[in-house]
This record gives sequence, structure tokens and C-alpha cells, in this order.
Amino acid sequence: MTPDRAAGLAESARALADGEVTSQALVAAALARIQATQGSLNAFRVVRAEAALAEAEAADKELAAGGRRPLLGVPVAVKDDMDVAGEPTAFGCGGEFPPVAEDGEAVRRLRAAGAVIVGKTNTCELGQWPFTEGPAFGATRNPWNPEHTPGGSSGGSAAAVAAGLVPAALGSDGAGSVRIPASWTHLIGIKPQRGRISTWPRGESFQGITVNGTLARTVADAALLLDAAAGNHDLDPHRPPAIDASGAVGRDPGRLRIALALKPPFTAVPARLQPEVRARVVRLAEKLSALGHVVEAADPPYGQIGLTFVPRATAGIAEWAGEVPFPALLDPRTRSAARLGRFLGGVPLRVARRAEAVLHRRIGAFFESYDVILAPTTATPPLRIGAMLELGGFATDRAMIAACPYAWPWNVLGWPGVNVPAGFVGGLPVGAQLLGPANSEPLLISLAAQLEAELRWHELWPPQQGETAPTAVV
Repeated sequence: MTPDRAAGLAESARALADGEVTSQALVAAALARIQATQGSLNAFRVVRAEAALAEAEAADKELAAGGRRPLLGVPVAVKDDMDVAGEPTAFGCGGEFPPVAEDGEAVRRLRAAGAVIVGKTNTCELGQWPFTEGPAFGATRNPWNPEHTPGGSSGGSAAAVAAGLVPAALGSDGAGSVRIPASWTHLIGIKPQRGRISTWPRGESFQGITVNGTLARTVADAALLLDAAAGNHDLDPHRPPAIDASGAVGRDPGRLRIALALKPPFTAVPARLQPEVRARVVRLAEKLSALGHVVEAADPPYGQIGLTFVPRATAGIAEWAGEVPFPALLDPRTRSAARLGRFLGGVPLRVARRAEAVLHRRIGAFFESYDVILAPTTATPPLRIGAMLELGGFATDRAMIAACPYAWPWNVLGWPGVNVPAGFVGGLPVGAQLLGPANSEPLLISLAAQLEAELRWHELWPPQQGETAPTAVV
């Protein structure tokens, strides 16, 4: 096996176990790709070159001695809101952050599976926006077109995987922050059930709306990383029953009832699905129908779900903002959101948290008629670099809702969703979400894998210099 960018997570793990390649070769190649693109893509906040090579050497010794673990010696990346022992966790913020003493639970589990963490990827400040830019690190760019954002807030992880710097990466999703960048970089993005991948040392991140998830080029690789990272700390408040994500990849999903939900949930400002994006999602629905599923237009009864999102999101920002070492360096929009979060952190937050059970019953009843929801992941293709960077708070919210009105309700519910590629608009990727009720990851993964087997989206790569990106793929 040649250690090039085309090697996926499962293929790398197999080649290592079979002795076709060494971990040191894979990690060195990943580090070389990161270094070569850091000035252009800017995917990483922290690169662990020396530590990763030392860990790769140890993995090679374990492999030579007959040791076998699911990801033994495979290079992966994690988002810079996750603790990696000995490294800072800046979460997109400016200033010098102290190194943390211990791995977060998700990172600990990746290491237990044998993975080598090559670095921590860029994210916007406290993960608030669907772009990955800021004065602390500059702009992270989309491998499909460097004039556009890869999305956010897990934009660094998405850019790193889409460009083939690493075969897979962890991100986090509090309002679509895995699914949105997966959509805009032509990747699989799994937002799992709340608690599936621990967010410890925070038992609940952003008042429970944020979960850790996986980004990869194939469904099998995203599922494999999910299996490796899944599990709980002893003190985690959410502990869903275990699943076998990888086992679902080759399973026939059966004949499903699928709701095509094109209407955005109610928001305080207008949101409109661009016709070109709508066409790509509808073509995906037609493909599902051709595969034998029953697909019909139907929208979940979201109601005023947004009223329960804002107190939780802003209270979470206030919690994180209160811990940064240099609060004066925070974006004015962050400081404003933190002030709102402190104001809403009492009765409004408690009311919002109690409303979740009502929403579970009401939207859960929708799944008595349908097995899966197919919805756009975003309303637009990727935005241009800088489009939101200098906006004020309200203008940012308007632009964010206009571009990305579809993903956040599933964060309130805490249920799983999977982004799948839906094609290209003007050479830029767009995606669609497969959404399900509690603990439905196996069903969503099996359906995504069925689509992948037909559409072969993982065979497309971002264009090299001088090439033209695809204009349509479904």
C-alpha cells in the first residue's frame, strides 16, 4: 500500500494489520500533506508532529508483536474543542491557552483503539458559526474552491478529510457543525445520538445540544470512527444503548417510508431554499424512490422549536466564554451572545430544557408514519471566505439562518442525523440529511451506505490546480 491521500480509514487499518505499510510511513505522509497545505487550506490549529511520530513508532512495535486494535497506527485528527493531553484547547479563540493535563473521553477512546492523533483542527470561535475563520488563526479554506469556506464549526476537520490530509476526523455538532461542513466539502458527516460519543470533561456541552461526531469520505469510514470513539465516562449523564455502526454498513435497510422535508423550520428571519440546492435534494429523493423506498413530501411538526434552542446555545457560549484566559480577545459577537446567555440562563433555560420532552413526543409521533426524514443540510452552497466575518451580531444571525436553517432542530432533540453528498452547484458541494428518531444511527447508516453503493460519491476528489470541479453529481 502506498501512503497517499486516497487511503481511507478502514483501508489504512487493514494495510497496517497485514504489514503492507507502517504507521510511521502513514503518519509521516499525513504530516507532510498537512505541512504542504497549511499555508493554503489552513486546516490545523495544532500539529503534533514529534508526538505523533513517536506514537507511530510505538504502534509499529505493537503491530510487529502481533497486537491488533481497530485503528492501531492510523493517523486521525480531532477538532480543537476536544482535550488532547499536553496540548491547548483554544476552541477558535485568541491568546495563549495552557496545555491540558488529560485527554477528553472521546480522545481517550480513540487512543484505546490505537489511533494516532496528528493534530487539532481549526474551528470558529466557540463553534458558533457556519464558517471557520477568525483573527486567532486566519481562514480555513474549502478544498473544492479556496475562495469559499468549508463551513463550520468543524471546518478544519472537514477540510482536512476532504483534501485527504487524514482519512477521517472527529468534529462536534451543536447546530449542524458536523453536517454543514460535511455538506459543503462532499463528505459523510455523522451527528450521533446525544451521549453516543462522550463530550467529557463536559457531561453536557452547550446544555446538551452539542455532540461529537465523525467526518469521512465513506460511510464505512465514518461508521468505523464512530465505533472507535463511542462510549461514556462514568459521570456522563447521557448513556444511550450501544450500537454496531460498522455492522450497519452492509445491512439492507429494507423498504423505508421516507419523508422529503424541504420546508425550513420556523425562524425569526426569512430562510429560503435555493432552487439549485432543492433540485439536488429532490434528485436524491428520486434515487431513493428508484431503490424501492416510499418517498413523499412531508414536514415534521417543528412548531416553535427555535425558542428552546436559543437559551441553550447562548448559555453554552456563556459557560465557555467564562473560562477563556483572555476574554478581551473574544469577538464582540461572542461577548454579546455570552451576555444573552447569562440573561437567559435562569428560568428561560429551565423552560427550554423541559420543553425537550414535549418535542420528543410531538416530533416522535411523526416517525409513526415515516422511518426517515430526507432534508437539505443547507439552503445554499458554501459561502465565500469573509462573507460573515465582519458582520455585526444580528446581521450574522440573519446570514447564518438564511444559509443554514435546517440542521439545528436535531440538536435540540438530541437525535441522530447523517449528511450525505447530494451533488454540486457551480462546482461547490451541497448535501442532504438523513434524520431519524432516538438511537436510529444503524438505520441511517445502512441507508446512507445503500445510496453510496449506487452513487459512488467517494470516488470524486477536489480538483488539483488547473482542474475544474464537477458541476453536478447525483
